[in-house]
Amino acid sequence: MQTPTKQTNGVKMSMEPGKSLAGIGTLLLVIGTFVPFLGIVGLILMMIGLKYLADYYRDKGIFNNALYGILFGIVGIAAAAFIVIALFFGGNLLGITFGGEEAITGNIIGFFAGIVVALVIAFIFYVLMALYLRKAFNSLADKSGVGMFRTAGTLLFVGAILTIILVGLLLIFVAWILATVAFFSMSNTSQPQAQTATT
Repeated sequence: MQTPTKQTNGVKMSMEPGKSLAGIGTLLLVIGTFVPFLGIVGLILMMIGLKYLADYYRDKGIFNNALYGILFGIVGIAAAAFIVIALFFGGNLLGITFGGEEAITGNIIGFFAGIVVALVIAFIFYVLMALYLRKAFNSLADKSGVGMFRTAGTLLFVGAILTIILVGLLLIFVAWILATVAFFSMSNTSQPQAQTATT
């Protein structure tokens, strides 16, 4: 079946570049579970593909929601990393400044309390990231007619909530696999829908 095209400002657009870039990107995100560098490359490719698809469907929400999600993820990681680094280099981790067994014990307790705070911050921002990515995938499902995007977004969100237990990581892994399949399915199942702009 011929890849759907759309007329935009007198120029025919094809969804092929967008769905291919996003599909390769999500595939690399799956592989990035084991090779982090490939995950970063995959994230970049996915965002480029989503931008192309957002232009194709004239739905800014597809890209914007994904972008907000990624930004939440970056802020969460940065905040958590800052807290951990501050704990390591705060100067009192081992009670060196004040000395004594009580100082060491107090600083160790403070260190682990800080780790918990960092994990809570990372968790909150990770859930927000998944929430916005789900919005982007839901928009794609509506526009493309590929319902698997909606399933992938839901699994991603639920998985983020359940990251406090290991099953959440498995759900996220499966979500990215489904997203990959969904992107590569678009050429056979999707047709341009009504043109609307969502946020």
